Amino acid sequence: MNQGFIKVAAGTPQVTVADCKANTSAILKVIREMETQHAKLMVLPELCITGYTCQDLFLQRRLLDSAWESLLTIAEETADVDALIFVGLPMRMNGKLYNVAAALNHGNILGFVPKTHIPNYNEFYEQRHFASGADVWTDVTVGEESVPFASNLIFSCEGLPELTVGAEICEDLWVPLPPSVNLAQGGAHIIVNLSASDEMVGKDSYRRDLVKGQSARLVCGYIYATAGEGESSQDLVFGGQNLIAENGTMLAEAKRFQNTVIYGEIDVQRLADERRRLSTYPASDDADCQIVPFEVEVEETSLTRKFAPYPFVPSVKEERDMRCEEILNIQAMGLKKRMSHIHCQKAMVGLSGGLDSTLALLVIARTFQLMGLPSENIRCITMPCFGTTDRTYQNACKLSQCLGAALTEVNIKEAVNIHFRDIGHDDSVHDVTYENCQARERTQILMDMANQEGALLVGTGDLSELALGWATYNGDHMSMYGVNASVPKTLVRHLVRYYADTCGEKELEEVLLDILDTPVSPELLPPKDGKIAQKTEDLVGPYELHDFYLYYMLRAGFEPDKIYRIACRTFEGTYDKATILKWLKIFYRRFFAQQFKRSCLPDGPKVGSVALSPRGDLRMPSDASAAVWMEALEKLEV
Repeated sequence: MNQGFIKVAAGTPQVTVADCKANTSAILKVIREMETQHAKLMVLPELCITGYTCQDLFLQRRLLDSAWESLLTIAEETADVDALIFVGLPMRMNGKLYNVAAALNHGNILGFVPKTHIPNYNEFYEQRHFASGADVWTDVTVGEESVPFASNLIFSCEGLPELTVGAEICEDLWVPLPPSVNLAQGGAHIIVNLSASDEMVGKDSYRRDLVKGQSARLVCGYIYATAGEGESSQDLVFGGQNLIAENGTMLAEAKRFQNTVIYGEIDVQRLADERRRLSTYPASDDADCQIVPFEVEVEETSLTRKFAPYPFVPSVKEERDMRCEEILNIQAMGLKKRMSHIHCQKAMVGLSGGLDSTLALLVIARTFQLMGLPSENIRCITMPCFGTTDRTYQNACKLSQCLGAALTEVNIKEAVNIHFRDIGHDDSVHDVTYENCQARERTQILMDMANQEGALLVGTGDLSELALGWATYNGDHMSMYGVNASVPKTLVRHLVRYYADTCGEKELEEVLLDILDTPVSPELLPPKDGKIAQKTEDLVGPYELHDFYLYYMLRAGFEPDKIYRIACRTFEGTYDKATILKWLKIFYRRFFAQQFKRSCLPDGPKVGSVALSPRGDLRMPSDASAAVWMEALEKLEV
C-alpha cells in the first residue's frame, strides 16, 4: 500500500441456489484465499449469499432470515481479516426488499449499498422482488450499532486517505447515469460492482468495454465481480467474468466459465494525481455523499502488475502500426499548416544519416505529397566534419536520392578550424567547445541556406533529447519548425521501421534498415578505425530507461522512489538495480539543469500525452532546483 498500490481481488464462489449456509462456506473459502494474497479490498458477486437465481424464493421469509444470519456469520468469521469486504444479499427494510452490497471490515458491518436501477426486461424480472434504493437514505440497527443504508456511501481508509471506495450493483453500470458517477465526484477512487450478469454471445466484449470505459471516464479503479457456476441454469448461464480496470487499462480478467479469483494492484495515488491534473474534474465536495471510515493496515504491496518497458510504444504490432501511421500524419499535417501559412514551397533539413534526421526527412516527404509539391523542393544538407563516418555519410546520400530530394554537401572542417583559431581553441582538446562549435556551425549554415532558398528549416531533435538537454544550445537545438519535438527516441525507431516496412521500395527499405542498425551518435568526435567513437547511450544512458523515466515522471507524476521501484521490476534481467539508479539520478539532474533549452523551444506538433513545449504541457522555471527529487533518490538502497 506504500506508494499508493492497493492489492484488490474479485472472486466468484461456487454457490448453491437458496442454500445460504453452503454459500457462506463457499464465500469464506474465497475470502481466505484472497487473504493469502494480502488483498485489502475484496469483492464478491451480487446476491452471492443466496444465489442470484432464486426467483420467487426471494419472497420466502425463511430464505431472507437465513441470508441475514449468514451475513452476521461472515462478518464474525472475518473479524481477523485485514480488508474491506463486499458481499451481496437480499435485505428487508421498511416493508420493502432490496438487493444490497454489504461492506464488512474487521468483523463489523459498515454499511449497506442498495441497487439503484432494477431491470425488468428480457430475462430480468427483478422488479417482481426488489425495490430501488435510489431515494433511500437511512440507518439500520445491527446489534447495538447504527449502520448507514444508502447508495451514496463512500468507504474511506483512515490510514490511507486516497483509498476511497464506492459501490454499485450490476445494472447500475449499464444505465446512462450510473451511481458511480456521483460516487467518483464525491471522492471515490475505486468503484466496486457486485454483479450477476448472464452470458450471451458477444456480451463479454461489451461488458469489458463498459468496465474499461467507466474506469477511464471516472479516472478510477473499477472492480467487477460477477456470478458464475452454481447459479441456476434453468434459462441462463453465468460465466464469472471478473474484471479489474484502472483508468481505461484492464489490469486483470478472469477466464469465463470458471469460478476464479483475480487480483490486481490499483494505484490510488496515481488516480488522485490524475484527477488533480484534470482541471475539468469536479471537486469532491460537489457530490452529496456520506463518508464511512474503515481500517486496514498500511503495508508494502507486492507488485504483480506489469508496466510497459516502452510506455510510448504499443506492444501489439497491429496497434503499433496504427499509432505510427497516425503520428506520421500528425507530424506532416503540422508541417503542412506551417508551410501553407507562410506560403513556403521548400523545406530544408540537415541530413546526418542518423535516426532523427531520417524521420524528419520522411515527414517532409509525406508533407510534400499532401501539398502536391515536387520532391526536388526538399533541400537536404549533409555537413561532414571530424566525426562523420562513411556509413552515415553514405546513408544520408542514399536516403535523399531514394526520396528524390536535392542533396548539397557542405564540408565544415575548414570553417570550424578557422573558428577554433578565431576563439583561440586548441583543436586537439576534444571538449564541449570542440563539439559545440561543429553543431553551431551546422545550424548557421542551415539557417543561412534556408534564407537563400526561401525554405523552411525543419528541426530534427526529439523528445528524449529535449528531456535530457542532449542538444547544443543555439545549435541543433534551434530550427524554424521541429517535427520530432514530441516524439521520444524509442518511438522514433519504430516510426522509421514502420516506414521501411510499408514504403514498398526495396532500395529505400534497405537504407532505412541500415540507419536503424547504426548506433545513435552526434558524431562530433573523430572516428576510431572508421567507426563511430561517440555513442550517445554510453554517455547519457539507455534511451529505453530515460523514456521510461520521462513517462512516469511527467505523465504519471510518480515520485523518484516509485519510478525506481517499477523500473527495477520492469527491467529485471536487463539492467541491475545499481545501473537503473545511476541513470535515474542522471535523468533528474539533466532534466532540471536543461530546462533553459526547452524554455525557448521552436514550434512543433504535439503527438502524444507527454510533451515538453513551454507553451503547452510543461510550464517549468529554468532555474528550478532538483534537490527535493535528488534527496529522495539518495535515500534509496540498491
